Amino acid sequence: MVVVGFGETPCPQSYPSRDTLSRLIADGCDPRLIWRTVIVSKLVDDDHPVRLQSHWAARVRWVQANPEPLDQLLFERDSAFDARGSSWIILFDALDRSASNWTTMNRLIRGLLEAALDMRPYRRLRVKCFLRSDQVAEGSVADFPDASKILATKVDLSWPARELYGLLWQYLLNSDAETLREHVRSNLGLNVDELRLQTSTVWRVPDRLNRDEKLQRTLFHTITGPFMGRDRRRGFPYTWVPNHLADTHGRASPRSFLAALREAAEHTQSHYPNHDRPLHYESIKCGVKAASRIRVTELQEDYPWVHALMKPLKGKVVPCLFDEISEAWKQDDTLRRLEHQPDDQEGRLPPAHLGEGATGIREDLERLGIFLRLSDGRVNIPDVFRVGYGLGRRGGVKPVSVSGGG
Repeated sequence: MVVVGFGETPCPQSYPSRDTLSRLIADGCDPRLIWRTVIVSKLVDDDHPVRLQSHWAARVRWVQANPEPLDQLLFERDSAFDARGSSWIILFDALDRSASNWTTMNRLIRGLLEAALDMRPYRRLRVKCFLRSDQVAEGSVADFPDASKILATKVDLSWPARELYGLLWQYLLNSDAETLREHVRSNLGLNVDELRLQTSTVWRVPDRLNRDEKLQRTLFHTITGPFMGRDRRRGFPYTWVPNHLADTHGRASPRSFLAALREAAEHTQSHYPNHDRPLHYESIKCGVKAASRIRVTELQEDYPWVHALMKPLKGKVVPCLFDEISEAWKQDDTLRRLEHQPDDQEGRLPPAHLGEGATGIREDLERLGIFLRLSDGRVNIPDVFRVGYGLGRRGGVKPVSVSGGG
């Protein structure tokens, strides 16, 4: 059984809103008890005393005043799920919408991790928290006893290259065209027919094709050709695509990956109709440009302040000295405008280290995988952001034009 403990969609009976959370903390409620109350309220029936309270502050007070009955309740619920051989999971997501400043955010995240630690002894009751990397600053949110037990269980939700290609094969094997299925049967010696699901219209990717990167490379180069140009000096498509879509932490998003290849296919059809492969290498470069625009849009949705910081850098060539970047921000008055902008209506947070000036902003951009600090101190920016924000790099994919407000 899966329930939601916090999410993007407002649900005041299931969990408190950002404003309610702010009020609870201002009134002195322990963040750990706030989240414990949310957990308990999702486990009990409508006629339980905690659910009968008229508002969240009263619910938290009831939980605080009744620790022993709640311990017994959690034990009984856990035993009941264990007897049935099933589990109960509560999910906490979109926590960037739970606070409008980092002080409150850090307190809430710390309290949530403490509440999750409280639930660890139970066999069938589980807490799952989806947190961004910038929300898990250990010095701010993990400074409580046994915090390492929670952090040790974290899973990085990244997509290595072989899994991105596995996603691509899943799409292509289930397309209307028989081409890829026939190629897998005839040239790779894999029997996809045995992996057809009972619906008779869905195929699963053979395990070997998901695991074997050499086999994946062979198949992908059947689609693209072996090189990203006339010879090997330009690179190899199998590694070139994910590398040019990755941030500084080596993470590429599935949406960007599929968007790049979709654009490459359409571009090949329109610009290279007589090409002997489905994807031309110049079209793949155009696909990366399209994916970069998408990634920039995603960033603007989640971190509006990134666009304000990157816009003054348009036209610069990277790698470059950080002094050049900070000077561009100074001339544009970027940091002062960020400091004085009104609170985001949707509760999205400002840069965590805005108060530390340009060096603090640099740290925030490095954590997001946008800036890479080179050994000589210069700043580099990966293509997936560089292209979309209109920066140049000698020998790199040409940037696209950037418009829009800060």
